[in-house]
Amino acid sequence: MSFENLLIFIPACFALNMAPGPNNLLSVANATRYGFWISTVAGVGRLLAFVGMIAIAATGLAAVLQASLLAFYAIKLIGAAYLFYLAFQLWLAKTSEQEQKRPRVAKSLLALARQEFLVAAGNPKAILIFTAFLPQFVDISEAAAPQFFTLGAIFLGLEWLAIAAYACIGSHLRKWFSESRRQKIFNRICASLLGAAGVGLLVARRSTAA
Repeated sequence: MSFENLLIFIPACFALNMAPGPNNLLSVANATRYGFWISTVAGVGRLLAFVGMIAIAATGLAAVLQASLLAFYAIKLIGAAYLFYLAFQLWLAKTSEQEQKRPRVAKSLLALARQEFLVAAGNPKAILIFTAFLPQFVDISEAAAPQFFTLGAIFLGLEWLAIAAYACIGSHLRKWFSESRRQKIFNRICASLLGAAGVGLLVARRSTAA
């Protein structure tokens, strides 16, 4: 892999990491409720899902997903259903002063990480993005596996920065949304956006997801 390729890959990759999406929206919403560090650490769940997707792309198994209409739509329906579930939960989320001052951190951290994982894993477009994006920077004259490992590690590092950036936005919003009514409005805005993302996932065609 050439240094020139890396100079192109890194900014392009970071732009992809920073693009607004369900996971980044979830990081913002979680940070407004639980704070910067909880939201950032919960992003490990997303990274674990992406590790699996990178492995799938590296082994060529994503071609199975791209070729199988049934597999694509099954994952898509499950992912959309989970986004709708999160939207419903966030819409009805409690915003009392007591809950904001004493969040159930130990239990919430595991639950939030699981949410991040499931939102990422429930989007078949993410696997296809890895399939279409990463291979463009692989030198076919060299062994592919080490290059996928390097590119994947860079992607995950940049994704971690994106998680922190969105969590930082959420943590600053948290101060403004300390009032219960404002928090409720924000939760419902995020819930609506998550619901819209679920609708977008449902209407996405396989040909446009590649």
